[in-house]
Amino acid sequence: MTEPRHDWSVDEIEVLYDLPFNDLLFRAQQLHRERFDANAVQISSLISIKTGACPEDCAYCPQSARHERSVTPERLMPVDEVIAAARRARERGAARFCMGASGSAPKARELEAIEAMIRGVKALGLETCATLGALNADQARRLREAGLDYYNHNLDTSPEYYGEIITTRSFDERLETLAHVREEGLKVCSGGIIGMGEGRRDRSSMLAALASLPAHPESVPINHLIALPGTPLEGVEPPDPFDFVRTIAVARIVLPAAHVRLSAGREGMSDELQALCFLAGANSIFYGEKLLTAGNAAPERDRALFARLGLRAEHENRPEPAAPPAGDAALWGRTCSHAH
Repeated sequence: MTEPRHDWSVDEIEVLYDLPFNDLLFRAQQLHRERFDANAVQISSLISIKTGACPEDCAYCPQSARHERSVTPERLMPVDEVIAAARRARERGAARFCMGASGSAPKARELEAIEAMIRGVKALGLETCATLGALNADQARRLREAGLDYYNHNLDTSPEYYGEIITTRSFDERLETLAHVREEGLKVCSGGIIGMGEGRRDRSSMLAALASLPAHPESVPINHLIALPGTPLEGVEPPDPFDFVRTIAVARIVLPAAHVRLSAGREGMSDELQALCFLAGANSIFYGEKLLTAGNAAPERDRALFARLGLRAEHENRPEPAAPPAGDAALWGRTCSHAH
């Protein structure tokens, strides 16, 4: 089994991006099959437990109070409503429930309610994840004691391009939050956004930064920018679809043990593009009609796509292989030997 590396250089990762497309996907798929069932996808559900009025200036985010048009602010949801939403998500097939709150960091008066949400969701048998902004060591400890499994804090882009997207929080501050999370024994969810005007070297540098962490993130969301009206990135040219697939494949090679999540932007992707992303090593998605404030692929469409591709939720049992046709056992054995 290929061991994860922590010494990837940006130049080395750029070389991966430049491979012929078929060679890159073949290499990524080989590594994917070393650690994962190639036909299983981890299913998460995401809810915004507090929306808008954020003091940060992230250029992609409609929750920023600094932008010309932002979402209508909403207070922290009641605990019972969050748990009811988690129960519905579980009934629809989600294995992990993610709670996102706008703001630069959780406020002291909110953290107690968020801890109750985590305990309630955990009691339903779901994995728990939260994204609440920057954390200090004590906040990370409290979330871990409440039963939190994952903490999401994206790097968003490369250290070099970061200042073009965010000026109110430094790249190093993001790394500090990830360090507090990791030191408390929480699993790390951290990735980035493709399509914000960055170049291929920036994408390589972002993946190099993730790979250089003391432990690779267990979950790596790769978001396709949703250029929402009223944000500074409104109207930005979308990335080439094949470049997006290349990013998924390179993430799989550089971070071989991580769940690589095909995250925001799926609503605007064709089934064919999503299928290429799964082939490139994506094995996690958000399931449901909404991602915080943006739309998501419809659940019925996801179910239909999974059926067409022979995919299933990761927590479901692997189906028994079909019996070979009579008289074709030898041929069947030769064929299947290449699929495992």
